[in-house]
Amino acid sequence: MLRICTRTMVNVGLLHPCGLVKSCHLVKSVSASLVTGRYFTHQTGLPKMPVPPLQQTCERYLSLLESIVEEDELKRTKALVEEFQKAGGVGERLQRRLEIRAENTDNWLADHVTRVYYLTCRTSVVVHSNVGGVFPRMDFRDKHGQIRCAAEMIAAVLEFKTQVENETLPVEYMGGKPLCMKQYTKILSSCRIPGLETDSLVFHAKSSNPPKHVIVAHNSQFFVLEVYNSDGTPLTVDQLYVQLERICNSSPESNAEPVGVLTTLDRDSWSKAYISLIKDETNKESLSAIERSICTVCLDGPMPQASDETYSRRSALQMLYGGGSQWNSANRWFDKSLQLIIGENGTHGFNASHAVCDGTVHMGISDYIIASIKKPEKMQSDMVPLPMAHKLHFNITPDIKKDIEMAKQKMDIIPHDMDLEVLSFDHFGKSALKAHKMSPDAFIQIAIQLAYYRMHQRPCPSYETASLRTFKDGGIDIFPTTSSASVAFLKAFDDPKKQNTEKVDFLEKAMKVHKWKTNLACSGQGVYGLLDCLRKEVDEENTSVPDIFTDPSYSTAFDNTVATTQ
Repeated sequence: MLRICTRTMVNVGLLHPCGLVKSCHLVKSVSASLVTGRYFTHQTGLPKMPVPPLQQTCERYLSLLESIVEEDELKRTKALVEEFQKAGGVGERLQRRLEIRAENTDNWLADHVTRVYYLTCRTSVVVHSNVGGVFPRMDFRDKHGQIRCAAEMIAAVLEFKTQVENETLPVEYMGGKPLCMKQYTKILSSCRIPGLETDSLVFHAKSSNPPKHVIVAHNSQFFVLEVYNSDGTPLTVDQLYVQLERICNSSPESNAEPVGVLTTLDRDSWSKAYISLIKDETNKESLSAIERSICTVCLDGPMPQASDETYSRRSALQMLYGGGSQWNSANRWFDKSLQLIIGENGTHGFNASHAVCDGTVHMGISDYIIASIKKPEKMQSDMVPLPMAHKLHFNITPDIKKDIEMAKQKMDIIPHDMDLEVLSFDHFGKSALKAHKMSPDAFIQIAIQLAYYRMHQRPCPSYETASLRTFKDGGIDIFPTTSSASVAFLKAFDDPKKQNTEKVDFLEKAMKVHKWKTNLACSGQGVYGLLDCLRKEVDEENTSVPDIFTDPSYSTAFDNTVATTQ
């Protein structure tokens, strides 16, 4: 699958590979507008996610197939769809089951997406589902600058955490509508836990004893750093700097087994290793400290030298997977919902779990951190003696040692299976497009399709993610970006017989359709989510699978070659 990301906010590159990454395309955009207010006062007024009508979904399903399947296949699929949606048929029964489910849950689609696309997925979270973000490069090139940057980032996270807890985080809006802010309560003090068939998520922020520590990773060793004073105030940047420096001085490179690399394994292998690990009480306590922590702070060792031309790509790879087992891939705990990553060469950013929250939320906290560390330093309070952060220990059995070696080998395959390029496009931007009354998102999506068409001489199934945060507990859905209108443009653009005015007309029609699809998806009228949930209802009923779901067209519709996000 080709995963293309077309969004940067405040110069933050969001790398969101889902499936095999072949390319990552970054262009500048603007985050949602913010309005100060107690965000939970808005939560109660958010509408519930609607269940789109069955007939409407079937009609739009056939419409999306028109541009990606042959005529004979489409004719056969139309007959299957008609049978599926007829009055009193299986489609109506499944639809009613889903409607009942929707009545009894805050968001019928969000839980399904989290469970099916993340927690039951057995591939490694590294590259396949976790996201990475690269922040604007800092001017330090030494250990002192690295530690100072880490201290400032931790302080910013603690400030952000206070706003979440006090419900003073500014409410985000999209198209004049307030967005659900609940995901911000999940990104900190949470973790993904491996399971044999399905993983689980744990949230500790609202527990009776909420965590007051972060985990610091240095030279693939892990330390518990308490980040609050005895009076409950957060440590200052200077205090954090002293503590981080002490950690670095006490954790030189060692022969200790790099336990963190186990989190890079496929989920079945990791869950088996996890079960073996927690049989030992010391290991169990160490894992609990990591899982309960506010976040993980990764103080990375040196990375391969990169020229100015290749820096963007190198830093992106560092955030996505750490560069390999010989570099910093073991200096991570990839199950943590948020990992702050700071290199020695001015590189810093994050790696985060997509199972917990959407990219818009990752961007929200990233924007806050970047803005915070740019502010003038505040007056620091008097330094008081602080207890030394304590190192986490693991007792490694021969079987676990084998798992670690296997994890190293599999981790080092990833660079060979992934291509990533960062394109900085500065010829024109969104302002020029808006001046011509063109949607920047629609323009980029059609451009991506044109690039693929020129390379392969055919259109392909492709999708884009749509935010559903205007609904209570809203997450994301996907919608098809390939349409009959976009295919008509692709065929016309390089046709020498077509005049430029005709090509512009084709482009405008394609973008108009794309914008219409975007609005439908963001209003909860998507096709993919509903069909997938109806298919899941069949499994819940334990009945025979309707022909519409075994039809080759159904597989084609869901087998998107190009996956993008705005």
